[in-house]
Amino acid sequence: MSVARSSTICATRSARPPASRNSARSKILDGFLTETDELLRLERECRAEGFCFVAGVDEVGRGPLAGPVVAAAVVFPRGAALPPVNDSKQLTELERETLRDAIYAVPGIQIGIGEIDVETIDRMNILNATHLAMRRAVEQLKQADFILVDGRPVKGLPLPSRAIVKGDAKSASIAAASIVAKVYRDRLMVKLDAEYPGYGFASHKGYGTAMHLEALKRLGVTPVHRRSFRPVREIIDPPPEQPTLF
Repeated sequence: MSVARSSTICATRSARPPASRNSARSKILDGFLTETDELLRLERECRAEGFCFVAGVDEVGRGPLAGPVVAAAVVFPRGAALPPVNDSKQLTELERETLRDAIYAVPGIQIGIGEIDVETIDRMNILNATHLAMRRAVEQLKQADFILVDGRPVKGLPLPSRAIVKGDAKSASIAAASIVAKVYRDRLMVKLDAEYPGYGFASHKGYGTAMHLEALKRLGVTPVHRRSFRPVREIIDPPPEQPTLF
């Protein structure tokens, strides 16, 4: 990997893993990551180039018809005992919640979150809104000098970066960011479910399931729906019926 070298000297320190709260959570937290794990290889490569504070960045909520898009940025301190993170899409809700708490409990960890509302999504489109969420998440970090970002390159990031396809399965920092972002957004959607009953936000988290589409047709569009997305737009302004030939 060809990147500019930082002159900062990285400090190494160790930390004990946080205690588990119960037996179910304890099983989820078995096998803490160490510096030599494959899931930390990309972070090691960055540090070999002289970067000390490597941030993993990921997003959640590009596809839903309702709710914000959320991004998270995570910098793990070097030498800390890290929870056994994984791509949030491969985890159960209990696993995500447990790992999210364990991530926040790592001594010296840095976490930033960017949240972009539906009005901004509709104004600038979902891709630009997602990139804005990622930039805002990174800007919340106190100390970072390199970014590992999931997926494709992101324009306008304030630091040198490297895009990693399927990065949430290849980098511990990106995997942690995916968990933090997912839990944060899921909790928001549960709150929206209480504000807008009948749509099932707590269940489908705003995605275009059959249940959600049926509720849209029956109850109409809420202020938290993305009007620029076709299924929502067609509820507001139904397309004209096509004439039949017979």
